Order: sequence, then structure tokens, then C-alpha cells
Amino acid sequence: MNDYLRDPVAIEAASFAAIRAATDLSGLDADAAQVALRLVHACGDPAVVERLALENDPVAAGVAAVRAGAPVLCDVEMVRHGLTRRYLHGEVRCHLNDPGVAEAARRRGWTRTMAAVDHWDTDGAVVVVGNAPTALFRLLERLREGAPAPRLLVAMPVGFIGAAESKAAARDHARAHGLPLVTLHGRVGGSALACAAVNAIARLAAGERW
Repeated sequence: MNDYLRDPVAIEAASFAAIRAATDLSGLDADAAQVALRLVHACGDPAVVERLALENDPVAAGVAAVRAGAPVLCDVEMVRHGLTRRYLHGEVRCHLNDPGVAEAARRRGWTRTMAAVDHWDTDGAVVVVGNAPTALFRLLERLREGAPAPRLLVAMPVGFIGAAESKAAARDHARAHGLPLVTLHGRVGGSALACAAVNAIARLAAGERW
């Protein structure tokens, strides 16, 4: 039988020691490095840090939002279920299955995630897009239309159609309007990575770090 680590504390400690040894964190401050470490932990690839983009001090903004009990808005249920609730003091919401969302999407020829975004109250919220580029595009449209800005946007949609473009648009908006943003360049993303970023920030808010 193979000999392997069984103790969860030892496994986590060994994991983050290995991640630090394999990952170039030189361009990041100590708090941003915590987010980077969690991203590498989530995907197993230190190169993901090369794609990380942080605009307008988003880690500090996220820590303040979590400590204030800000609600967390998620584009899909996978994101909602991937967040570590014991570190979050506000309600975690996904409106994808709200009454009327599917019908509104059919009527407009939209994705359901787009229609769900119209149910979001972004004022003071942490917004997490971990799957759907169309949700991120629709959020940016709503912000341009005058919807209140969230306290933090974690934008990590994934895929070959619209993912890179939606994240580039989010960076442009963040730079123009001072929106705190955590994102990844290009097609790479997904719910696990989006949750890893939020969970890292929530752990920082609780005073935990590796």
C-alpha cells in the first residue's frame, strides 16, 4: 500500500510550501500573494499567476467588504456552493433560478445568466462571475446604465467565446471608474478559480494566511 499524507493540516501545510517554492510571487504584495497562492492551489498550475490582474487595490476592498458583511452575488450555483461560508458574514446569492429568469431569457434571446444579472442589487456587494462571459458583459452594461458599483468584482468567466473579451472589458471599466477588480487574462477561469480568489480574501479578513 502506498504511503501518503493523511493529516489534513499537514497536507495543507505541505501544499502551500510546495506552491511557494514553485510560484513566482515577486510582483505581488503579501496580501495579493495570498490570492495568488489560492489560485495555484485550485488549479495546480503556478503559471496561472502570470494571468492575474488586480485593479484598484481589490484585496483590501474585498477584505473590508467581507468584514462589513457585504452580500455576495454569484453568476452560477457552482460558485455559490464553492464559497467557504464560515468566512463570509453576508448573504450569498445566485438568482439564476429565480422565478421569471428563464422566461425573460427566452423572450429576449439571452442566456439565463444575463437575465439573472438584472435581478442583482449590486450596491455594496461583492460580485463573483466564475462561469458566464455573458453575465459579465451584462453586468458591465448595467453599470454603464447607472447601476450602483459593487465593492469588489471577481471576474473569471471561462471559455473560448467571450471570456477573454469580457474580462478585458471589465479591466477597461475598472480602470476608467475605479472599480476594485480581480481577474485573469485570456480564456482561463472558471468557478473553482473564482471561488479560490474570494475564499482567499475572506480568509484574510479573518486573519488567516499561508
